[in-house]
Amino acid sequence: MHTGRLFEIVYLLQSRPRMTARELAERFEVSVRTIYRDIDALSAAGVPVYAARGGGGGVGLLPGYVLDRSLLTDGEQDEILYALRAMAAAGMGGAALEKLAGLFQKSGDGWLEVDFSPWGSGPAEKRVFATLKTAILSRREIAFDYYSARGEKSRRTAQPVKLVYKDAAWYLQAYCLARQALRVFKLCRMLDVTLLDAVFTPGPQHTPQPMDPTEAPGPLLHLELMFTPAAAYRVYDMFPPEWVTQLPDGRFFVSAFYPESPWIYGFLLSFGADVAVLSPPQVQQALREAGQKVAALYGAPE
Repeated sequence: MHTGRLFEIVYLLQSRPRMTARELAERFEVSVRTIYRDIDALSAAGVPVYAARGGGGGVGLLPGYVLDRSLLTDGEQDEILYALRAMAAAGMGGAALEKLAGLFQKSGDGWLEVDFSPWGSGPAEKRVFATLKTAILSRREIAFDYYSARGEKSRRTAQPVKLVYKDAAWYLQAYCLARQALRVFKLCRMLDVTLLDAVFTPGPQHTPQPMDPTEAPGPLLHLELMFTPAAAYRVYDMFPPEWVTQLPDGRFFVSAFYPESPWIYGFLLSFGADVAVLSPPQVQQALREAGQKVAALYGAPE
């Protein structure tokens, strides 16, 4: 049973008279049957929750109920506070963290501190994040300028679905009205983000797609790479351990799988002379041509 979901159900029902089982199921992305099982579990734990059928029915709490902290073990209380601390780093959950820390009689401080902001980030980044959070929660469309991986600028209107933090960067999953498809936008390439008045209703087209490149649709490149010992820290930063083999001479052999896209070439070029592409040939050729273009910028040595 998902303790966090049970807690949030109680929290939601304390803030409104009642909700339908279907509303709860959609919110938590589970089945209606699962919600009814959750209601039974809460009732068995002593929470005065009820489910009434019919036109005026729904799921609700008996009037006057106050959440008893003894419903959760000390470990579960700590898990909730740590999760809220991570949310607070993203600009959400700060008020809930303070209230629940008081309810649980804990300081809310501990061994965990989360800061998603990059070094040197300013108020502009925080404003973009706040605008996107508002748009997602209120289901409002946004407009923004976007620079693609190819450096092409376009004005987009989109219906935001989810913010994702992955590989030290924030991404927005949103339904792009121009492309009529779900797209992933990197926040650092989004400029002039504007919250629009238009409201949208989520549908199947808003279902988030996997962010893991190895799970993405389309063919994958099998890269065989050889790194010098000087690149060790980046190798372990960027690749799963099962992809990496350290050789007796200190070099690193990496067997990686990524979708073919412009970013992979920039990623490999960022290692400079510390990486050699063993295969496939088309990646070798693309990097060779990119290197020749860079060399041409500076002319022949004197």
